[in-house]
Amino acid sequence: MARMKFLCDAERCIECNGCVTACNNEHDVPWGINRRRVVTLKDGEGGEKSISVACMHCTDAPCAAVCPVDCFYTTDDGIVLHDKDLCIGCGYCFYACPFGAPQYPQESAFGVRGKMDKCTFCAGGPLPDNSPEEFKKYGRNRIAEGKLPLCAEMCATKALLAGDGDVVSTIYRERVVKRGGRPDTWGWQKAYPS
Repeated sequence: MARMKFLCDAERCIECNGCVTACNNEHDVPWGINRRRVVTLKDGEGGEKSISVACMHCTDAPCAAVCPVDCFYTTDDGIVLHDKDLCIGCGYCFYACPFGAPQYPQESAFGVRGKMDKCTFCAGGPLPDNSPEEFKKYGRNRIAEGKLPLCAEMCATKALLAGDGDVVSTIYRERVVKRGGRPDTWGWQKAYPS
Protein backbone atom coordinates (compact mmCIF):
# COMPACT_ATOMS: atom_id res chain seq x y z
CA MET A 1 0.00 0.00 0.00
CA ALA A 2 1.22 3.49 -0.84
CA ARG A 3 2.35 5.91 1.87
CA MET A 4 0.97 9.31 0.92
CA LYS A 5 3.38 12.22 1.42
CA PHE A 6 3.87 15.91 0.61
CA LEU A 7 7.13 17.41 -0.63
CA CYS A 8 7.76 21.05 -1.54
CA ASP A 9 10.58 21.79 -3.98
CA ALA A 10 12.00 25.06 -2.66
CA GLU A 11 13.79 25.66 -5.97
CA ARG A 12 10.41 25.92 -7.71
CA CYS A 13 8.14 27.57 -5.12
CA ILE A 14 7.44 31.21 -6.03
CA GLU A 15 5.44 32.08 -2.89
CA CYS A 16 2.22 32.67 -4.85
CA ASN A 17 0.05 31.14 -2.08
CA GLY A 18 -2.07 29.35 -4.68
CA CYS A 19 -1.89 26.19 -2.57
CA VAL A 20 -3.22 28.05 0.48
CA THR A 21 -6.10 29.60 -1.46
CA ALA A 22 -6.97 26.31 -3.17
CA CYS A 23 -7.13 24.49 0.17
CA ASN A 24 -9.23 27.14 1.88
CA ASN A 25 -11.71 27.34 -1.00
CA GLU A 26 -11.96 23.58 -1.58
CA HIS A 27 -12.74 22.75 2.04
CA ASP A 28 -14.61 25.89 3.09
CA VAL A 29 -12.07 26.34 5.89
CA PRO A 30 -13.17 28.84 8.59
CA TRP A 31 -11.68 32.32 8.47
CA GLY A 32 -8.40 32.51 10.39
CA ILE A 33 -7.49 28.85 9.75
CA ASN A 34 -4.90 27.93 7.14
CA ARG A 35 -4.42 24.20 6.83
CA ARG A 36 -1.52 25.04 4.54
CA ARG A 37 0.82 28.05 4.62
CA VAL A 38 3.85 29.27 2.72
CA VAL A 39 6.97 29.95 4.80
CA THR A 40 9.84 32.02 3.43
CA LEU A 41 13.38 31.38 4.63
CA LYS A 42 15.92 34.24 4.47
CA ASP A 43 13.16 36.63 3.43
CA GLY A 44 14.59 39.55 1.43
CA GLU A 45 18.14 38.19 1.56
CA GLY A 46 20.29 36.36 -0.92
CA GLY A 47 19.35 32.70 -1.14
CA GLU A 48 15.70 33.32 -0.23
CA LYS A 49 13.58 30.16 -0.48
CA SER A 50 9.89 29.50 0.07
CA ILE A 51 8.22 26.25 1.03
CA SER A 52 4.60 25.25 1.38
CA VAL A 53 3.94 23.62 4.76
CA ALA A 54 0.98 21.67 6.14
CA CYS A 55 0.51 18.44 8.03
CA MET A 56 3.25 16.16 6.74
CA HIS A 57 1.31 13.00 7.72
CA CYS A 58 4.20 11.66 9.74
CA THR A 59 4.88 7.94 9.98
CA ASP A 60 5.14 8.26 13.77
CA ALA A 61 2.96 11.35 14.28
CA PRO A 62 3.81 13.34 17.43
CA CYS A 63 0.28 14.79 17.49
CA ALA A 64 -1.14 11.27 17.85
CA ALA A 65 1.42 10.38 20.52
CA VAL A 66 0.35 13.20 22.86
CA CYS A 67 -3.42 13.13 22.30
CA PRO A 68 -5.08 12.09 25.58
CA VAL A 69 -8.27 10.87 23.83
CA ASP A 70 -6.65 9.15 20.82
CA CYS A 71 -8.56 11.19 18.25
CA PHE A 72 -5.75 10.91 15.68
CA TYR A 73 -5.55 7.83 13.49
CA THR A 74 -3.58 6.79 10.41
CA THR A 75 -5.28 5.39 7.32
CA ASP A 76 -3.91 2.45 5.34
CA ASP A 77 -2.37 5.05 2.96
CA GLY A 78 -0.42 6.65 5.81
CA ILE A 79 -2.65 9.74 6.03
CA VAL A 80 -2.95 11.07 9.59
CA LEU A 81 -6.55 12.10 10.26
CA HIS A 82 -8.33 13.60 13.22
CA ASP A 83 -11.75 12.66 14.64
CA LYS A 84 -13.45 15.89 15.70
CA ASP A 85 -16.13 13.98 17.60
CA LEU A 86 -13.46 12.64 19.98
CA CYS A 87 -11.31 15.80 20.16
CA ILE A 88 -11.57 17.77 23.41
CA GLY A 89 -9.58 20.79 22.17
CA CYS A 90 -6.82 20.42 24.76
CA GLY A 91 -4.14 21.71 22.36
CA TYR A 92 -1.46 19.11 23.10
CA CYS A 93 -1.25 18.27 19.39
CA PHE A 94 -0.75 21.95 18.60
CA TYR A 95 2.36 22.03 20.78
CA ALA A 96 3.68 18.62 19.69
CA CYS A 97 3.49 19.18 15.93
CA PRO A 98 6.77 20.55 14.48
CA PHE A 99 4.86 21.89 11.45
CA GLY A 100 2.14 23.78 13.33
CA ALA A 101 -0.54 21.78 11.51
CA PRO A 102 -3.28 21.45 14.18
CA GLN A 103 -4.99 24.79 14.74
CA TYR A 104 -7.89 26.16 16.74
CA PRO A 105 -10.82 27.36 14.63
CA GLN A 106 -11.54 30.31 16.92
CA GLU A 107 -9.53 33.04 18.60
CA SER A 108 -11.00 33.04 22.10
CA ALA A 109 -10.31 31.86 25.63
CA PHE A 110 -8.40 28.56 25.84
CA GLY A 111 -11.31 26.40 27.00
CA VAL A 112 -13.79 27.60 24.35
CA ARG A 113 -11.69 27.49 21.16
CA GLY A 114 -13.42 24.35 19.92
CA LYS A 115 -12.09 21.23 18.25
CA MET A 116 -8.73 21.28 16.50
CA ASP A 117 -8.56 21.50 12.71
CA LYS A 118 -5.77 20.25 10.43
CA CYS A 119 -4.85 19.25 6.89
CA THR A 120 -6.59 16.04 5.85
CA PHE A 121 -4.58 15.41 2.64
CA CYS A 122 -8.02 15.92 1.05
CA ALA A 123 -9.06 12.56 2.57
CA GLY A 124 -12.02 13.77 4.64
CA GLY A 125 -12.52 12.14 8.00
CA PRO A 126 -14.08 9.16 9.76
CA LEU A 127 -17.61 9.86 8.48
CA PRO A 128 -18.97 8.17 5.30
CA ASP A 129 -17.05 9.25 2.17
CA ASN A 130 -18.38 12.41 0.49
CA SER A 131 -21.37 12.71 2.81
CA PRO A 132 -22.67 16.21 3.66
CA GLU A 133 -21.64 15.61 7.30
CA GLU A 134 -18.07 14.73 6.27
CA PHE A 135 -17.81 17.86 4.11
CA LYS A 136 -19.13 20.08 6.91
CA LYS A 137 -16.58 18.80 9.46
CA TYR A 138 -13.55 17.90 7.32
CA GLY A 139 -13.96 19.28 3.81
CA ARG A 140 -14.06 17.52 0.48
CA ASN A 141 -12.75 13.96 0.22
CA ARG A 142 -10.77 14.03 -3.04
CA ILE A 143 -8.86 10.83 -2.17
CA ALA A 144 -12.15 8.86 -2.23
CA GLU A 145 -12.71 10.34 -5.71
CA GLY A 146 -9.32 9.03 -6.86
CA LYS A 147 -7.75 12.51 -6.97
CA LEU A 148 -4.73 14.09 -5.29
CA PRO A 149 -4.94 17.00 -2.82
CA LEU A 150 -6.02 20.17 -4.58
CA CYS A 151 -3.13 22.21 -3.16
CA ALA A 152 -0.67 20.09 -5.16
CA GLU A 153 -2.85 20.00 -8.27
CA MET A 154 -3.15 23.81 -8.27
CA CYS A 155 0.57 24.50 -7.83
CA ALA A 156 1.48 26.46 -10.98
CA THR A 157 5.18 25.59 -10.84
CA LYS A 158 4.64 22.01 -9.63
CA ALA A 159 6.76 22.81 -6.59
CA LEU A 160 4.29 21.09 -4.27
CA LEU A 161 4.20 17.36 -4.86
CA ALA A 162 1.70 14.99 -3.25
CA GLY A 163 0.96 11.31 -3.55
CA ASP A 164 2.72 7.99 -3.07
CA GLY A 165 5.93 8.75 -1.17
CA ASP A 166 8.03 6.57 -3.49
CA VAL A 167 6.75 8.35 -6.60
CA VAL A 168 7.18 11.79 -5.03
CA SER A 169 10.76 11.05 -3.96
CA THR A 170 11.60 9.70 -7.44
CA ILE A 171 10.29 12.88 -9.09
CA TYR A 172 12.26 15.06 -6.69
CA ARG A 173 15.46 13.01 -7.12
CA GLU A 174 15.20 13.36 -10.92
CA ARG A 175 14.78 17.13 -10.57
CA VAL A 176 17.85 17.41 -8.36
CA VAL A 177 19.94 15.37 -10.82
CA LYS A 178 18.78 17.58 -13.73
CA ARG A 179 19.70 20.71 -11.75
CA GLY A 180 23.14 19.28 -11.19
CA GLY A 181 23.49 18.52 -7.52
CA ARG A 182 22.03 18.77 -4.11
CA PRO A 183 19.58 21.55 -3.28
CA ASP A 184 20.97 24.28 -1.02
CA THR A 185 17.65 24.66 0.78
CA TRP A 186 18.56 22.97 4.02
CA GLY A 187 22.17 24.07 4.34
CA TRP A 188 24.09 21.11 2.95
CA GLN A 189 27.27 23.17 3.09
CA LYS A 190 26.97 23.61 6.86
CA ALA A 191 25.91 20.04 7.57
CA TYR A 192 28.51 18.46 5.26
CA PRO A 193 31.41 20.90 4.85
CA SER A 194 33.84 20.08 2.06
